[in-house]
This record gives sequence, structure tokens and C-alpha cells, in this order.
Amino acid sequence: MPHSHDSNEAIQSAEESSSEGIRAAWIGLAGMGATAVLQMFIVAISGSIALLADTLHNVGHAATTIPLIIAFRIGQRAASKRYSYGYRRAEDLVGLFISLIIALSAGLIIWESVDALVNPRELTNLWWVFAAGLVGAAGNELVAVYRIRAGKRIGSAALIAEGQHARADGFTSIAVVIGVIGVWLGFPQADAIIGFFIAAAILWILVSSLRTTTRRLMDGVDDGVIDQLTEVIGSVPGVVSVGRVRARWSGHRMEADANIGVDAGLTVLESHALAEEIEHKVLHSVAHVENVVVHVNPVVDGVEPAELHELTHHHTSAQARQEYLARQGKVSS
Repeated sequence: MPHSHDSNEAIQSAEESSSEGIRAAWIGLAGMGATAVLQMFIVAISGSIALLADTLHNVGHAATTIPLIIAFRIGQRAASKRYSYGYRRAEDLVGLFISLIIALSAGLIIWESVDALVNPRELTNLWWVFAAGLVGAAGNELVAVYRIRAGKRIGSAALIAEGQHARADGFTSIAVVIGVIGVWLGFPQADAIIGFFIAAAILWILVSSLRTTTRRLMDGVDDGVIDQLTEVIGSVPGVVSVGRVRARWSGHRMEADANIGVDAGLTVLESHALAEEIEHKVLHSVAHVENVVVHVNPVVDGVEPAELHELTHHHTSAQARQEYLARQGKVSS
């Protein structure tokens, strides 16, 4: 159970957060499915290209939810000797797949819009199309709010992107409404032209989703995370200095490591207790962190001895290796 002094809404285990992500995905899928079924019925009786574009996007969006659910489940598998860090990166790989589906849906919409301009189609039952656009906007916004909130709680970029995608779907539904108004005002090409605007909105979502996904695949974190980690670690009593601090996402959980300096007089047990306190405080202070590996360096008279890492430092560069060999009275071969 979360401790009473939590600064976050809750400290969740990886299993709990994955389960919440799966639940949010299923609920969102149900909402989008109901909206898409209604829109497909109205497309059949109206012939609206803009509504067809919006419906295809909603169906494609619903389809991408299934791989996301699968990725959450794969991420729950225990680490193995081959995948010693676990399988949660599957979530980010699915993010790339979702981006591909978004790109394909944009291409299909552009194709249909061009065809509608070259071969105009008579629109019927415009009031139905108008109503469907409003229903689509409201339904997608509800899904968007739910998924974005759930994604932020568990730290899932993929789930947040899916929520933003649903919000964009809502905007495209509003665009359908605008297209109908244009037809009513005597501009029949408005329906097809709005299809291009929908495609542009989808491509914008594509760029945004890819930026977040690729950053995580490249072990990038948001601005301020490393500074926050450094500040929290440095505030723990007994920490003399804070060296290198790193963090990276693994699915929707974050892992970190840090080098710290402590008084050389501490025993092994005391140093371990300090490292444990550091990890505990980070878990309570920095959202979505799952574990922290702490490397302890002894500090003598306020300074870390230069020879502490001599054995590993000479592997960092050719110059360091030459200096190490010279100190050993050896000549490199």
C-alpha cells in the first residue's frame, strides 16, 4: 500500500500501472467503437466524404488499441536471461506501429478527397451527417480525457498519445460539421476540401506521436527530470556529493542510476542503508520511477580520491590508457 507521506497521487507497482493502462485502453476502445458504428451507418445513407474520412480514422484508431493492449500484457512478463531488463519496451515499439497506421489513414483520406473533387458525389441526409459530426466530437473528447488522465497517472506515452489522437478525432468530427455547413451555404466542394484538413490534422498527430516515441526509444527523458533527481538525491542526509545521474523510460516506468559521494568512515551496512534511503525518497518524489541503482564513492576530507576509479578510467580513451600504463611502468603494444 502507498505510504501516507506520498507526494504523488499513488505509488503503483508495474503490475498495477499496466492493469490500469489495459483498462483505460479497453474502455476507450468501447467508446470509439460505438462512435464509429454510428458514423458508418450515416456514411452509408449520406455519401459524405468528410464523414467517411472521419469514420475511417476512428476505425483505424480503434484498431491500433489492440496492439497497445497486447504490449501492456507483454510488458507484464518477467525478465529473462535474454531480456534481462524485461519486455516493457514493447509498448514503445507499438507506438511506432500506431504511427504507421496513422500515416496510412492519412494517405487514404487524401486519396478519397482527391477522388471526390474529381468525381463529385451528391450528398444526402445532411442533417444526419451534421448530427453524426457532433456525436463523434463529443464521444472522442470523452475518450481523450479519460485516456490522457490515465496515461499521465501511469506515465505511458503511448496511452497519452492515443488520448491525444482521440482528441484530434474529435476536432476532425467538428470539421465534418463545418463541411456540412459549407454545403448548405452553396459550396458543395466543402465536404471534400475538409477531408484535406482532416488529413493535415492526422499528419500533425503523426509527427507529435513519433517525436515522443522516438525520444523514449533513444532513452530520452523530459526536461527537468535529471535536475529533479539530482536535487532529491542531494537532499538526503549523509550524501556529500552527487555525481552522474541518469534515467530512462522502459515502457511506462522509469529506471535511474546515480553516483554519490559519502563519508569514507561509513561502514558497508551504513552505506547500504543510505543508498536504500535515497531510492526510497526518489520513489516518493519523482513520478513513475520504478528503481534506482546507487553507486557509492567514499569521500576523504571532502574530496573523492583520484585513484578510486583508476582501473576503469583507463578504458575510457587512448590517452587515459597511455597515462595508466605510464604510471604502471609499462609500454602499450
